[in-house]
Amino acid sequence: MRRSSPPPAGVPRLRRLPLPSLAESLAVLTLFALLVESLLAWLAAPAGLRVSAGAIYLAMLVLVAWGWAPSRQALGWANRVTLLRGMPVAVIAGALVFPEFMARHAGAMAGLALVALLLDGVDGWVARLTRSISRFGARFDMELDAFFIVVLCAALTVLGKVGCWVLAIGALRYLFVMAGWRWQWLQRPLFASRRRKVICVWQVATLLVGLLPWTPESLASGLAGVALALLGLSFAIDVRWLARRRHVPVPAGEC
Repeated sequence: MRRSSPPPAGVPRLRRLPLPSLAESLAVLTLFALLVESLLAWLAAPAGLRVSAGAIYLAMLVLVAWGWAPSRQALGWANRVTLLRGMPVAVIAGALVFPEFMARHAGAMAGLALVALLLDGVDGWVARLTRSISRFGARFDMELDAFFIVVLCAALTVLGKVGCWVLAIGALRYLFVMAGWRWQWLQRPLFASRRRKVICVWQVATLLVGLLPWTPESLASGLAGVALALLGLSFAIDVRWLARRRHVPVPAGEC
C-alpha cells in the first residue's frame, strides 16, 4: 500500500485499513457489476449496450493496469473505489450509441451519473483515511473525471438538450494537454486549488441536471453555458500563472 509521510508529533494518525486481497477486490467489483446488470435488465437495455459499456470498461481496466504495473504495489482501497466509479460512467458512455434508449431512460442515466459523482467524493476520502494518496491515484481520478465530463456533454448532445458547443467543456482539458506538447512550460506542476475542484463539481452537477427529463432545453443550455464560462476562466488563470513562471526552475521532486 502507498503511504504518505508520517504526521507531525501530536497529530493523530489516520486509521489504516487492511489491504484487500485480490479475491476480495474481484468480489466487490463483481457484486457492483451485478447491480449494474440488474439495473440494465430492469430497464430492458439492448444487448449491444452491454457490449459497448463492457468494451469501454475493459479499456479502462487495461489502461489502469498499464499505468500501475511499474509501481509493483497493491492498487489500494481508494483506486478500487475509483474503479467502481468507472462502471456507471462506462454504462452512460456505452448508451451514447443508443439514443432512443437514453431518451426513454434519461432519469436512470442521470441516476447513474449521480452515483458516479457521489463516488468521486468517496475515493478521495478513502485515500486520506487509509493514507494511500499517490500521484497515480490523483491522475487516475483526474482522468476519469475528464472522461466523465466528456461523456455527460456527449449525452446532452445526443438527447438534443444542448447544441454541439457543449462538447467544448469536455474538450478544453484535452486541448490544454495537447498544447503542453508544443509549449513545455504548460506541463509544469500547478499549485493546489480549491477553485478547480469546485468548478469540476459544478460542471458535473450542472450537466447532470441537464440530463434530467424534466429539465427544459433552455435551462440545460444556460447551466452548461455558465459551466463553460467558469471552466474557461479557470484555465485562463492557470495558464497565466504558468506563463509567468515558465523560466523559474522546477524544484526537485515536483517534475
